[in-house]
Amino acid sequence: MERIDLSPGKYSVHRDVLDELGLEEVAQKRMWSTKPTVGEKVKESLRCSVPTLKHRLLTWIPVLSWLPKYSFRENILGDIVSGCSVGIMHLPQGMAYALLASLRPIYGLYTSLFPVLIYVIFGTSRHISIGTFAVISIMVGSVTERMAPDEAFIFNGTNNSLTVDLDARDAYRVQIACSVTLLSGLFQILLGVVRFGFVATYLSEPLVRAYTTGAACHVCVSQLKYLFGVKPARFTGPLSLIYTVVDICRLLPQTKVPELVVSLVALAVLIVVKEINACYSKKLPMPIPIELIVVIGATTIAHFCGLREDYLLDVVGEIPSGLKAPRTPEITFFSQIIGDAIAMAIVSYAITISLGKTFGLKYGYKVDSNQELVALGLSNSVGSFFQCYAVTASLSRSLVQESTGGKTQVAGVISSLLVLVMVIKMGSLFEDLPKAVLSTIVFVNLKGMFRQFKDVPLLWKTDKVDLLVWLVTFISTVLLNLDLGLAVSVGFSMLTFIFKTQLPHYSILGNVPGTDLYLDTEAYKQAKEIPGIKIFRSAATICFTNAELFLEAFQEKSGVDVRKLQMEKKKRAKQEKMAKKEKDALDYFSNSTNSFKVPKPNKEKNLSKDVAIFLTNASSNGHVNSAYQYDTTISETDSGCHGEDSLTHDSHKDEKVGGTCKAVTHSIILDISTTGFVDTVTVKMLKNIFGDFADVDLDIYLAGCQACVVEQLEKAAFFESIPKSRLFVSVHDAVLHILGKLGQTKIVLRKKMT
Repeated sequence: MERIDLSPGKYSVHRDVLDELGLEEVAQKRMWSTKPTVGEKVKESLRCSVPTLKHRLLTWIPVLSWLPKYSFRENILGDIVSGCSVGIMHLPQGMAYALLASLRPIYGLYTSLFPVLIYVIFGTSRHISIGTFAVISIMVGSVTERMAPDEAFIFNGTNNSLTVDLDARDAYRVQIACSVTLLSGLFQILLGVVRFGFVATYLSEPLVRAYTTGAACHVCVSQLKYLFGVKPARFTGPLSLIYTVVDICRLLPQTKVPELVVSLVALAVLIVVKEINACYSKKLPMPIPIELIVVIGATTIAHFCGLREDYLLDVVGEIPSGLKAPRTPEITFFSQIIGDAIAMAIVSYAITISLGKTFGLKYGYKVDSNQELVALGLSNSVGSFFQCYAVTASLSRSLVQESTGGKTQVAGVISSLLVLVMVIKMGSLFEDLPKAVLSTIVFVNLKGMFRQFKDVPLLWKTDKVDLLVWLVTFISTVLLNLDLGLAVSVGFSMLTFIFKTQLPHYSILGNVPGTDLYLDTEAYKQAKEIPGIKIFRSAATICFTNAELFLEAFQEKSGVDVRKLQMEKKKRAKQEKMAKKEKDALDYFSNSTNSFKVPKPNKEKNLSKDVAIFLTNASSNGHVNSAYQYDTTISETDSGCHGEDSLTHDSHKDEKVGGTCKAVTHSIILDISTTGFVDTVTVKMLKNIFGDFADVDLDIYLAGCQACVVEQLEKAAFFESIPKSRLFVSVHDAVLHILGKLGQTKIVLRKKMT
């Protein structure tokens, strides 16, 4: 059956030509396995045994699988150093990002404590740091400010002056933040339970990076009021970012110089030291905790120099010590925040899973996308009862946790203990911390996001469609706000995917002389079409969305208009029938007039006009189809026009002057090796192609069908009308079958001798 010759850099295989029936016999095809029904799956899931229960327990609570195997000797030192480093970052970032959420700094510390502990139990990534993050914080802040604006808490103060009830406003905003966090967490848990973790794959990397860059612009603008010490009006809806920038520019003459000076000094110190950390990251045992140093220094200076009283500096204010009792979030807000909750759930998960899988690939462990959804959902849901707002993974803290030697989520436990000590014992020490300092911390941590603008020139060189997605996402996020911006971005990204599937590359394949390779004739000069055979391929799966376009491209590329050929065949059949009737009439007239001498009529002159047209068309130099030619014409054309030892020819030289040689399309091969599935529309289209082309005596063959496609064709009763002998393992098998059918079995694939 088969003989294989191997030599360095070459291979030679001798085997029979295989169609689908031959393949089933040679490869010993298995019977198609029947997938279990829904009922069987439910029964299987409800079965309980000790191994099954243990497996499910370890899957849903991953800490039980890695904590008993924890190696203190190898991991504990790195985890302690890493945990302390991340905990030091949690303190200033938690307080700073709480301002983005329009909450008091203490709630940022709560958010850096409880959700981290929940993720340690249920998460599968060993290196990411869960907690506050600028993008999610600004998303929470947009909800709290929209539903609890300052105007709703104004009352008449002393001397009939209008004053904002800050305590009532802040308490109401906390309720809103906890509600949206709970709903977001419930969405994530639900998606994780139904194994919907793949949803993040629909958020492409350019989309996520552009969205976070656009969100960074919102974060930046929201902190300008602390930087300059002004109070701009609050704007909502599309273009609110633009209106806010314009209003801040209008208020610049009212800038508070003390706050601006504090901001500039803190900003300069943070930038310089962070650059030192970046330059000497390999030499320093751990990054210099400049954020914590700046917070402590600014608080000390503000307290002992009386900046709050003398210069009316805006400070953090009261930070209560201790932990608050759990409290059920208000579910009455759900109807008003459902859209925001879904957006937060998707964005926070996309950021977390992208970071988690990055570290997983780097260190060789698996990050379960569905379990990450559950872990993040539980972190948000449980945290909402302890007055925490939505969390996600932080890039800066995760990089520090990894670079300082963190090996497991024990580092998260260590960082949480530091935050706990801060909340219980040391919170009140930071009541005089200027808010301008916290805003500078936010500004400096946006550096990594703004670096993503470098994606634009890179995408311009590599993929302009991805560049378009990046630009549309960024512009819509900046102009339409975070919720509408995300919806528009996802919608546009899906549209680009649909267009890619509907407009794939279609090609006519030709053989490379001396090989069994069939390549695009437009892309490769040496790929030559085989006389009489058209080989057509689509670069995408054929389905209902592009079936009609496939058929149009097929007819255009192959140069065969089957509808026109069918009409011509019917017309010629009619003409032949009319010619036969005229001949019979002439014969009858000749036989019935033997007693009279009638001159023999000139048949050509007595033919009808239609018959004359038929003769003219038949002798024209246009496209000739084998449906209207004798078999001897096909054989002569395919065997003698371009040399006996060559299988391929130049498609532009099919016709010779004087009509001595003319290429005739008698067979068409559809290469569907790129098709991963077929639907009912595709099956119907393929049946129509076989039927329509059979009407005009053109043979259609399929090549490269995957096993799953063959199974689907069988279920769709495709082979009841089309024999399996029309399916071939490869294009080369189909070509050899056609040539053998035409009596050209001795032609071999090799370069024509010059």
